[in-house]
Amino acid sequence: MPNDILSRLAATLESRKGGDPKTSYVAALYAKGLNAVLKKVGEEAAETLLAAKDGDASQLVYEVADLWFHCLVLLAHEGLHPNDVLAELARREGLSGIAEKASRPAS
Repeated sequence: MPNDILSRLAATLESRKGGDPKTSYVAALYAKGLNAVLKKVGEEAAETLLAAKDGDASQLVYEVADLWFHCLVLLAHEGLHPNDVLAELARREGLSGIAEKASRPAS
């Protein structure tokens, strides 16, 4: 079920790329460009942190849903799909976080 909703949302977000910014929130974000999308992701991340700090489980779920949604908008804006993230998570499954981090190229 979770992958179904991600796929449906991804399809909806793709369909909004050519949409009217006056009638679609997502089309308006796309029209404003990457910086507007990034700003929304940042705002939603901050709201998620505050909800977690407040200890209200239902508010935390609500804010995480907003954050995930805006991350999906970002992925679509960049020509990516939720399956790209799911594939990366699958690649990491069973891999120690310490080992995964050590395998990354030095920056």
